Amino acid sequence: QVQLVESGGGMVQPGGSLRLSCAASGFTFRQYDMNWVRQAPGKEPEWVSRVNSGGGVTWYADSVKGRFTISRDNVKNIVYLQMNSLRPEDTALYYCQHPEGERGPGTQVTVSS
Repeated sequence: QVQLVESGGGMVQPGGSLRLSCAASGFTFRQYDMNWVRQAPGKEPEWVSRVNSGGGVTWYADSVKGRFTISRDNVKNIVYLQMNSLRPEDTALYYCQHPEGERGPGTQVTVSS
């Protein structure tokens, strides 16, 4: 059974940084690409970033390119999202998602002065 648990969210001022983590279990983590997705209040989910199974290939939404970095540790079964130069429009619930659809409960990120 796929289990994903995110952590690392919080409140930060514009221009600040946060590092999100997603701990995975219940499947062979190193065999799957992993995604980060976010959902702001009243809006549809927005795909943010993806990392391939080996960690060497990454993709980003245009809205976060150059500011966010996805990475993974296939020993610890964790996928990370380093978020720099945060903006108020980055405020959302962030969750990691298995390519077959399972997701974690998410961690809230609020960017506000």
